[in-house]
Amino acid sequence: MNTSQTIEQMRELKLAGMLQSYQSQLDLSINQQLEGHELIAHLVEAEKLSRSNARLVSLLHAAKLRYHVIPESIECSAARNLTKGQWSLLLEGTFVHQGENVLITGSTGVGKSTLACSLGYQACLLGIKTRYFNLTRLVESILMAKTEGTYLKFLNQLEKISLIIIDDFGLQTLNKNTKLALLQILEDRYEKKSVIITSQLPVSKWHEYLEEPSLADYPHFLIMRSNSTINIINQVFTQSDRADYFA
Repeated sequence: MNTSQTIEQMRELKLAGMLQSYQSQLDLSINQQLEGHELIAHLVEAEKLSRSNARLVSLLHAAKLRYHVIPESIECSAARNLTKGQWSLLLEGTFVHQGENVLITGSTGVGKSTLACSLGYQACLLGIKTRYFNLTRLVESILMAKTEGTYLKFLNQLEKISLIIIDDFGLQTLNKNTKLALLQILEDRYEKKSVIITSQLPVSKWHEYLEEPSLADYPHFLIMRSNSTINIINQVFTQSDRADYFA
């Protein structure tokens, strides 16, 4: 089999990474080209890396993160109530595998969404299906699904996602039906899948915000299944933010 036939078969088998690496080898002089086991190992590794990158791109696209912030760019400090140790533990992703939650609270502009999206980005790096929702958009999606008769399908889709981020919890007034729908989504995930919630409201105010007897105990259960509750005191900077801020 000549090189042209090999290349064509790689195309047919959709071995994009292997194909690109093989063509790169062919561009080298004969004495620089890998041979035998070394060549096979090199091509397999290239294909593995290509598929891993394609998987990451697909996960990030599906996640619809508000910000694409790599975890390493987050600066931690005790002054912001976020230590390096706490951040490192969250980046391991264990809380997702254990069906635990992360609650991030703080005033406007301290970087709650940045932290949540950075954890979402890390989850994608770990191969975990993730989906970001601003609470307003989540409510709109719920209402649209109910209108179109696809609500159960919508719930089933959410149930397949290991990590859901709900941003800006507590900013929007919710009617009773929306509150119950939100409860159903969170209940379906209880002890099985994870949720990250960001809110300007301290957790102690969530009962008052929900104002629904049937939901009265849910904040308690949400907290009990939380891996971490982070109350951000000062603004969270990424490295690039800091460079711009102090320029």
